[in-house]
Amino acid sequence: MIDEHLYRGSDNFAQAGRTISRYGLVVVLAWIGAGKFVKMESRVLIQHSPLMSWLYDVLSFDALAAALGTTEIVAAVLLAVHPLWPRLSALGSVVAIVLFLGTVSFLFTSPGVIAMYAHGFPVLSAQPGQFLLKDLVLLGVSFATLGESLKAVQSRASAQRHHEQACV
Repeated sequence: MIDEHLYRGSDNFAQAGRTISRYGLVVVLAWIGAGKFVKMESRVLIQHSPLMSWLYDVLSFDALAAALGTTEIVAAVLLAVHPLWPRLSALGSVVAIVLFLGTVSFLFTSPGVIAMYAHGFPVLSAQPGQFLLKDLVLLGVSFATLGESLKAVQSRASAQRHHEQACV
């Protein structure tokens, strides 16, 4: 039986989950973005993507790596400023959603995602299959941070209107 104290602490657990999710996403995006300046690990994934392979017609491998890395770092910074500027943080969430939609699409376009079939069930390879699968969760966290930021923007606007009406 779950102790009654746990139920009363559920809001604290939910808030801790939101905070860990947001700033965990910040760390993941910033770290992966910084890594793009050292090593472009997604070259093969992008080359096989019908949605993104054209980017190599426009940019060199290094330029695309720098552009992606910069975009990921900017998204991380925007997500991190949520307490001060939730509107900017919402923009960071949208950028993260676009980035993770791109990487999730690699699950369907990259060779080697399925390592084998066990009794008809596809078993993901460690690289790239399992590596890419985590991006489904990161995509969900990005949507959650977007919702949280938009709610904060709405709350601030409502409080501002209430304040202005009170001053009139």
